Amino acid sequence: MKVAITAQGKDPAAAMDPRFGRCQYFVIADTEKSTFEAVANDNLAAGGGAGVATAQALVNRGVEVVLTGNVGPNALRVLQGAGVKVYSTTAPTVQAALQQWQAGGATPLSQATVGSHFGMGRGGNRW
Repeated sequence: MKVAITAQGKDPAAAMDPRFGRCQYFVIADTEKSTFEAVANDNLAAGGGAGVATAQALVNRGVEVVLTGNVGPNALRVLQGAGVKVYSTTAPTVQAALQQWQAGGATPLSQATVGSHFGMGRGGNRW
């Protein structure tokens, strides 16, 4: 199973990034092969639609689970529409988030945790 974790760095020891669409990296763990792959988020600096584009990129990579701090409504809709399960976690690192999820401690999300355009650094949605 492929699990994507929002990250500030490129390996399992990296700090979690609480943002979904504007995270720096995704560390994708393959739980069956016990491997990790770092993927830069090409949508980090997008003017708009970062969450949707990021969600679609993960769907295209065959991700089945996403671990993040926050996710907006449009990105969540894309992920759920593709059958991807999304969980919220406040774990400090990628590895800790994965372990928390594997132990059943991550919170499954059925609704967005932030509004649209969260993390853009403007107005009331300042990150």
